Amino acid sequence: MNNKPDIEASGVALWRRVADAIEHGIADGRYAAGARLPSETEIAETFRVNRHTVRRALAALAERGLVRAERGSGTYVEAPRIAYPLRSRTRFSENIGAGGREARAQLISHALEDADRTLAKRLGLKTGAPLVRLETLRFADRTPISTATTWLPAERFPDAGRVYERQCSMTRTLAHYGIKDYRRAETRLTAAIVEPADAARLDLALGRPILLTESTDTDLSGRPLLTSRTRFAAERIQFVVENQ
Repeated sequence: MNNKPDIEASGVALWRRVADAIEHGIADGRYAAGARLPSETEIAETFRVNRHTVRRALAALAERGLVRAERGSGTYVEAPRIAYPLRSRTRFSENIGAGGREARAQLISHALEDADRTLAKRLGLKTGAPLVRLETLRFADRTPISTATTWLPAERFPDAGRVYERQCSMTRTLAHYGIKDYRRAETRLTAAIVEPADAARLDLALGRPILLTESTDTDLSGRPLLTSRTRFAAERIQFVVENQ
């Protein structure tokens, strides 16, 4: 008896029928969140279609945020959106860990630059003051969640790039300089379309939406410590604004 799916009877395009069947498999738990799907060859054999049809089906699922292709590894089922609270003490590791996932951060690059008028205003500095700029990428388990550009006053946080490279945590980096606690003074949230460099970092297709936050953190006396521009993969995050 042949147990392979027969998808030839319908007038719907082959790739759409393959995509629908995989989506149903995700919905009913046959393909669990984070699990790797069968290979393109295996899927093609299962549905009696060619690999081009399979690729189109997987691309459609990826565009909808249901699966994610990792080069050289395979295609994985995307996990449900992570609830990410925005509060006065916003900590990436705590937010991700609360959902039972492992938080991880990676330093992409760091450099010195002069503060423009906007950054100087946010950080309470004079225009042209030296800043340390960090480019970072953060993950929940193996899934990239956000990429950020963060600026810190170089005078107060000399060599912050190398410290962050060792610590892989902003909280631990600030603790290295004696900052034991800090607060989120402001978060501005907008929607945008991912830019090519961020698409590569976040493993997103071009044209996908992102959630952009621009935030400033201060010490407990209200003195600005850092300001960040963070781009979140919109299909992987759900912001939760909590009453303070």
